[in-house]
Amino acid sequence: MAAEKSKNIARLFREGKPIDDAMNAAVRQAVRKHKQAGQPLVAFRDGKTVLIPPDQIVLEQDEK
Repeated sequence: MAAEKSKNIARLFREGKPIDDAMNAAVRQAVRKHKQAGQPLVAFRDGKTVLIPPDQIVLEQDEK
Protein backbone atom coordinates (compact mmCIF):
# COMPACT_ATOMS: atom_id res chain seq x y z
CA MET A 1 0.00 0.00 0.00
CA ALA A 2 2.77 2.47 0.91
CA ALA A 3 4.63 1.70 -2.32
CA GLU A 4 1.44 2.36 -4.30
CA LYS A 5 0.94 5.75 -2.59
CA SER A 6 4.56 6.60 -3.25
CA LYS A 7 4.11 5.85 -6.97
CA ASN A 8 0.97 8.02 -7.10
CA ILE A 9 2.72 10.92 -5.40
CA ALA A 10 5.70 10.60 -7.73
CA ARG A 11 3.35 10.62 -10.73
CA LEU A 12 1.59 13.75 -9.46
CA PHE A 13 4.91 15.56 -9.09
CA ARG A 14 6.02 14.47 -12.56
CA GLU A 15 2.81 15.72 -14.13
CA GLY A 16 2.74 18.91 -12.08
CA LYS A 17 -0.73 20.04 -13.17
CA PRO A 18 -2.71 18.27 -10.41
CA ILE A 19 -0.53 19.92 -7.79
CA ASP A 20 -0.82 23.33 -9.48
CA ASP A 21 -4.60 22.92 -9.65
CA ALA A 22 -4.81 22.00 -5.96
CA MET A 23 -2.63 24.96 -4.94
CA ASN A 24 -4.69 27.38 -7.03
CA ALA A 25 -7.93 26.05 -5.50
CA ALA A 26 -6.47 26.47 -2.00
CA VAL A 27 -5.48 30.08 -2.72
CA ARG A 28 -8.95 30.88 -4.11
CA GLN A 29 -10.53 29.38 -1.00
CA ALA A 30 -8.26 31.35 1.35
CA VAL A 31 -8.94 34.62 -0.49
CA ARG A 32 -12.70 34.01 -0.40
CA LYS A 33 -12.61 33.20 3.33
CA HIS A 34 -10.62 36.34 4.12
CA LYS A 35 -13.07 38.52 2.22
CA GLN A 36 -16.11 36.85 3.83
CA ALA A 37 -14.60 37.22 7.31
CA GLY A 38 -13.68 40.85 6.72
CA GLN A 39 -9.99 40.10 7.27
CA PRO A 40 -7.16 41.60 5.21
CA LEU A 41 -4.88 39.47 3.07
CA VAL A 42 -1.13 39.61 3.50
CA ALA A 43 0.72 39.80 0.18
CA PHE A 44 4.20 40.50 -1.12
CA ARG A 45 4.30 43.38 -3.64
CA ASP A 46 7.29 45.21 -5.02
CA GLY A 47 9.56 43.60 -2.46
CA LYS A 48 7.40 44.60 0.49
CA THR A 49 4.82 42.89 2.68
CA VAL A 50 1.45 44.63 2.36
CA LEU A 51 -2.04 44.20 3.77
CA ILE A 52 -4.92 44.15 1.30
CA PRO A 53 -8.11 45.36 2.99
CA PRO A 54 -11.12 43.07 2.51
CA ASP A 55 -12.97 45.71 0.47
CA GLN A 56 -10.10 45.66 -2.06
CA ILE A 57 -10.03 41.86 -2.40
CA VAL A 58 -11.28 40.95 -5.87
CA LEU A 59 -12.78 37.50 -6.32
CA GLU A 60 -12.77 35.71 -9.63
CA GLN A 61 -16.14 35.86 -11.39
CA ASP A 62 -17.01 32.24 -10.53
CA GLU A 63 -16.03 32.80 -6.88
CA LYS A 64 -18.73 35.39 -6.09
